[in-house]
Amino acid sequence: MTSNNNKLWILIGVVPILILPLVACHPSSTPALTRTPSVEHEEPAGLTLSWSDMNDWLYQLQGLDLGAVGKSRYDLVVMDYSSDGTTAGEYTAAEIAALKNSPGGPKLVLAYLSIGEAEDYRYYWQSDWKPGNPEWLDAENPDWSDNYKVKYWYPEWQNTILGYLDKIIAGGFDGVYLDLVDAYEYYTETRPTAEQEMVDFMVAISDYVHVTKNKPNFGIFPQNATVLEAHPEYLIAVTGIGQEETYYGYDGMDNDPTLPKVTIEIESHLDKFAAAGKLVLTVDYTTQQEQISDAYQRAKDKGYIPFCTVRDLDQLTINLGHEPD
Repeated sequence: MTSNNNKLWILIGVVPILILPLVACHPSSTPALTRTPSVEHEEPAGLTLSWSDMNDWLYQLQGLDLGAVGKSRYDLVVMDYSSDGTTAGEYTAAEIAALKNSPGGPKLVLAYLSIGEAEDYRYYWQSDWKPGNPEWLDAENPDWSDNYKVKYWYPEWQNTILGYLDKIIAGGFDGVYLDLVDAYEYYTETRPTAEQEMVDFMVAISDYVHVTKNKPNFGIFPQNATVLEAHPEYLIAVTGIGQEETYYGYDGMDNDPTLPKVTIEIESHLDKFAAAGKLVLTVDYTTQQEQISDAYQRAKDKGYIPFCTVRDLDQLTINLGHEPD
């Protein structure tokens, strides 16, 4: 892990942001739960936070300075399990334990994990892989190089994800933040079962962690795909949800307001999660102070937990007037 002794504070609009060094990151429907249980990491004594205690959160995947994050007062941190996505860059269980019991106050920590695309900088990637080999590996994402669509209903991919979960659990993380759950949308026209198979996959992940690994309090947080709340088994399986662009940063454009009809639609689904007692996290991509304040107010009025930052998720952002407490 690289330390940074020359931190630079700048002002974007009127939003103070800590700039840290950038690090390059970025078939059956029933999973074959066949992995051998790994040695568990023991939780440090004295950590008593629960999911219901959360009222602010940080989402940063690149350029993370664990010391700086630890000094912040964020309750919940979403980060990568590795400083650069590789095995060599994995954070140790001791580092995660220190973050969870840090000077800024105790924290719960989620590890980011993409389940709808394979990333060629992850430990599981093999040098001879290419679309079609293995069979479940699909086309490269044209908007995000080095990321490949996957036929996520294949047991081979699902077992790969379970292996990743083993690493995250052994690392002492409190939960997982699952990205590209909405990957099923890519396949719906050619595979009518695609949506249900993603729901089944999520339920299997939840069962694997909570039952097989005996981690009943381990958090399961999908990002986006809010419409899946219509599946009762999905709503039961998750601890909460993260949603991008509810109010700002619409359609990949930072600082652009989300269309009102889209916001209304998103909120209608998020409300179902909230009503079910799930933690609802919103992240909006804006650096404009007026927009930040608006996003925070609207989210809090709905009972959500808001955060605003830059889309690259490479900065420890503390928004003026909305500092974590």
